[in-house]
Amino acid sequence: MNKILDRKTLQEKLDALRKENKKIAFTNGCFDILHVGHVRYLREAKKTADVLVLALNSDSSVQSIKGEQRPLVPQEERAEILAALEFIDFVIIFPELTPLELINYLKPDIIIKGADWPENKVVGGDNVKKWGGRVILIPIVEGKSTTNIVEKIKKVYRLDQ
Repeated sequence: MNKILDRKTLQEKLDALRKENKKIAFTNGCFDILHVGHVRYLREAKKTADVLVLALNSDSSVQSIKGEQRPLVPQEERAEILAALEFIDFVIIFPELTPLELINYLKPDIIIKGADWPENKVVGGDNVKKWGGRVILIPIVEGKSTTNIVEKIKKVYRLDQ
């Protein structure tokens, strides 16, 4: 089964799952270099609902958010890696800087973000609450980040000189 879908196909699948009374959770991010912090976060996110949708920032949006040298891994490869995780049901790539448009289109029951975000700053959180959903914050794994991995590589290979 292909888990990497376009907006229309994903919406159709989610509509069918809702008819089976399935709860839909939504999370998003860049997921540039997948690390244990990502895996633990996504595993916990899946526990909140029947279906977990991961919205992946496109290469252009990652570049706008993280800088011109990112992403390190192209969007198609990031999507394929994430789709291979058993606890992710669907992956969708979005080009916007925030997932608000996609959240309003898909209307998930739950939005998941890392607890490093205050709930009132979670994009789409207010909208999801208006249609009866909720926001869940999952604790992050301290010290585990793509930025830390990049910094370690630079230090180990003396690339920061």
